[in-house]
Amino acid sequence: MPDDEEGPPVIALPERIDRPLRLGPFPSARDALKFLGYAAIGALLSSTVNLPLGILVGSVGLLASLWRPDGEAWDERIAAAVRWKWRTVRGAPPMTERGVRPLLRQGIVRLGRGEHVAIVRTAGTPVAYLPPAELARRFEQFRDVLRATEGRFALLATVTSIRREPFVPVPVPLGGPEGAARAGYSELVRLLCRRRGGRRVYFAVGGSDSGSDALARLEVQVSTLQEGLTALGLRPVRLKDRNLIDAARRFGWAAEGARS
Repeated sequence: MPDDEEGPPVIALPERIDRPLRLGPFPSARDALKFLGYAAIGALLSSTVNLPLGILVGSVGLLASLWRPDGEAWDERIAAAVRWKWRTVRGAPPMTERGVRPLLRQGIVRLGRGEHVAIVRTAGTPVAYLPPAELARRFEQFRDVLRATEGRFALLATVTSIRREPFVPVPVPLGGPEGAARAGYSELVRLLCRRRGGRRVYFAVGGSDSGSDALARLEVQVSTLQEGLTALGLRPVRLKDRNLIDAARRFGWAAEGARS
């Protein structure tokens, strides 16, 4: 912007590099190819059936290729509606195989080579400001929990966003200073939850044997792990069904019978 003009400085932003490339009058090359397909069908109908029918098909193809309300052509919407109706009539396939569903409900996922795994999820606990003696006691207690876990064991720590709903007051129509204060507090909570994250830890306990005795031993190991984590002041949750499959994928494991 020249210096002699008044007003704030203006910076011209470049065009988006991810915008779809046009091909002549068509929004994209795909739409151009679609029009060519309609035109070919119209030409075939003109030579075999009659000319007006071929012209009608070509006009319909031109309209479907050029006019895209809300970014989607009308023939694509009709095709999507037909696919949805076909799925509702045919029935959707189950999310998991019948053979592994009972195990998933019990909180056990079966991996390759006959290995069974149970996963416990818990949040973190702040230890940065604890006294040195308490910090050392927590460390020893957590080490005892890990030592008491027999069999195969894996740990995965991640960070998740904090839900702001428990910290935001119930929306009440207030005016004046109280309404402004409530709105300001809600905005502060939203910003803090967006910039901060919470610790989420997954504990996986596995066994490679099969049979009811092996599953019973696995249940004992999981119960011991949950009791030890509860003694640390945590709230462990035994994962089941879909949550269990998602947690196994976080470890990089493919559960048998789970559809991707």
